[in-house]
Amino acid sequence: MNLIDIIVFIVYFAAMLGVGIYFYKKNENVEDYYVGGRSMGAWHIGLSVVATDVGGGFSIGLGGLGYVIGLAGSWMLFTGLIGAWLSAVVLIPIISKLSVKHKFFTFPQIFSHFYNNKVALVAGIISAIGYIGFTSSQLLAGAKLASATFEEINLETALIFMGVIAVIYTGIGGLKAVIYTDTVQWIILMSGLIFIGIPISYFAIGGINAIETTLGPEFLSMKNVTWQQLLNWAVTIIPIWFVGMTLYQRIYASKSEKQAKKAWFIAGLFEWPLMAFMGVTLGLFSRVAFENGMFTELGYAVGSAMDAEMGLPILLNTVLPVGLMGLMLSAYFSAILSTADSCLMAASGNVQTDILSKIFKFKKETKSQLKVSQIVTLAIGAVSLLLASYMTNVLELMLYSYAFMVSGLFVPVLAALYGKKPNALAAMLAMIIGGTTTVVLVVAEFKLPLGLDANIFGISASAMVYIVVNLITRKLNGNK
Repeated sequence: MNLIDIIVFIVYFAAMLGVGIYFYKKNENVEDYYVGGRSMGAWHIGLSVVATDVGGGFSIGLGGLGYVIGLAGSWMLFTGLIGAWLSAVVLIPIISKLSVKHKFFTFPQIFSHFYNNKVALVAGIISAIGYIGFTSSQLLAGAKLASATFEEINLETALIFMGVIAVIYTGIGGLKAVIYTDTVQWIILMSGLIFIGIPISYFAIGGINAIETTLGPEFLSMKNVTWQQLLNWAVTIIPIWFVGMTLYQRIYASKSEKQAKKAWFIAGLFEWPLMAFMGVTLGLFSRVAFENGMFTELGYAVGSAMDAEMGLPILLNTVLPVGLMGLMLSAYFSAILSTADSCLMAASGNVQTDILSKIFKFKKETKSQLKVSQIVTLAIGAVSLLLASYMTNVLELMLYSYAFMVSGLFVPVLAALYGKKPNALAAMLAMIIGGTTTVVLVVAEFKLPLGLDANIFGISASAMVYIVVNLITRKLNGNK
């Protein structure tokens, strides 16, 4: 990589660390640290939401989908649009009112309000585990991108580099640092894709003629996806909008219910069609480049085995000129870091507020608690790095983390928010059985019927357990 590109890259990361240091000095208490002082506007929140939701799943995972199936891979983010708009209409009005009244910091505090502290503790543990997995997936995405770009750096070294940068500026700056850097990162990413990545890559591979002669027509069809895959994406991703700690933090951080709803509508539109098609298009371009031997000099000969998720970063490294490579690389790291920092904050909030505070009975609004929060964030970042070192597929790790959380938490939160009489015992068992079912099916690698995702069976088990236990306890209590 050229010295100019390296300088551009270093300046970008220095700026991100600078934002963290700035807000480190501004944060006065845990309310500033975890919910941004509850004073954020719709555009900052909306761009932060979409930047968080897209992140490494877009820059690396979506590129991998475009490489494998083409434009139809964009349907994955269509589920993000549905989830964003649906939750804006049915979830935000309820949560905003509760936030104003009770000054919540985390998602599991909703369970404490509707059920009890024991249910909230279990929800906090499940959410924390899920978001540690999310953080790991984003750090791994950055490491893949860096190792593909810098030939001198292997995946492990790149992973450590990514982890140190993301963890430090997030750990010291808190949610305001995350949201403001997300806004900047989103602008960098959009500019990089629209003005650099897509047009240069398109002409470098030979344009539409090369695409049509190299790949089959199915790569340009929106039908090149099975109904099972669509269902798996929908059941895994749409519910995350109802159980995602990163999303609840941003509802709490919004100035008002109106601002939060506006932010969610903004996020949905940016996810699909805009970002979805950009991601899979670049992945498709990388497939064309590979099939035409453009990666041969880098050790990827035509017909050889290649990780689909590596196609996009290798394409950029191949076609972009000096200077622009640094800008484009910064754009992709922006996408990755915007998710990594948010997930790290979510996991920290769960561990600090929902677990440690229950054990050690911390007092609210103290400087000492703020210091503890920063230490917790740094420690969780280290754990996420360790986990990432054992996984090799970004999209797989991200979707497994989604599935674990959704399976355990989706049914109980629906029962809490929309049920007549939330049942604490039923919720507790539903969380445990739902999450465990999904994990067992995934780890044991059972061959599931019709190619359906394990998460579908986890949610189904959670729902059945809640309904059955609720009916039994109501019957024992005389239907009260």
